[in-house]
Amino acid sequence: MTPTLDWDDKIAVLRLGEDENRFSMRFLDAFNHHLDEIEGAGAQGLITTGGPKFYSNGLDLDWLAAHGDQMQEYVARVQAMLARVLTFPMPTAAAITGHAFGAGAMLAIAHDFRTMRADRGYFCFPEVDIRIPFTDGMAALIQAKLTPQAAVASMTTGRRFGGGDAAGLGIVDAAAAEDLVVAAATDLLRPLAGKDPGTLGAIKRTMFGTPARALTSVAAD
Repeated sequence: MTPTLDWDDKIAVLRLGEDENRFSMRFLDAFNHHLDEIEGAGAQGLITTGGPKFYSNGLDLDWLAAHGDQMQEYVARVQAMLARVLTFPMPTAAAITGHAFGAGAMLAIAHDFRTMRADRGYFCFPEVDIRIPFTDGMAALIQAKLTPQAAVASMTTGRRFGGGDAAGLGIVDAAAAEDLVVAAATDLLRPLAGKDPGTLGAIKRTMFGTPARALTSVAAD
C-alpha cells in the first residue's frame, strides 16, 4: 500500500497504510508527493499515522537485498524524507497506532510531537541486535529529539517500549487508547494553528540544522 491523505479541517492526516508500511521507492514517491500537496494547500498541521498493527517497520529490507548496488541512493532518499519531516514548516505529530521499528521509529521521532497506543504495539530501534549501526544522520536525528537517558536506553539496548514506557521516558508525548491516538495528536496540534510557515520553517531549520545536514549530506558522498 502507499500513503493516502485525509483532512481534519485544516490539519492534514497522512495515513501510511494498513500493512508494515516499509519505505519502498513507491512509498517514498507518494509520501513526498503528499507533503508537496499539504504545503501547497496551506495546511495548519500534519499528522502521520498507520494501521492497527503497524505505524511503520522502516527500511524495505527485501528491496535492499535485491538492489544492493543502489543502497547509497536508497538510504539518501530515506534520510532526505526524515530531514524534510524534521524541518517541515508546520506543526507535526506522529500518531503511532501500531509497531514503529527502526527507520519507522525514526520517522516518528522526526515529528514535533508523538502519541502512541497504550495497550499494544512497540517503539523500537533494533539496530544493535540486527547488527546495523546507525548512520551519522540517523544518530544525530535521534539524539536531537531525545534526552541523553532516552537515547541511550533506546539506541544501545534494542529494547521494545510500549506506550506507557515510551511516555515515561519522553520518547512520546502521550499514550492513549487505540481509538484516541489520532485524536490525541490532533489535540496537540490544534492550539498551534495559524503559525506562519516561513517563520516556523526557519526556526526548525535553525533548531535542527545539525541533524538535518547530517541526514542530507549522504546524498553528496
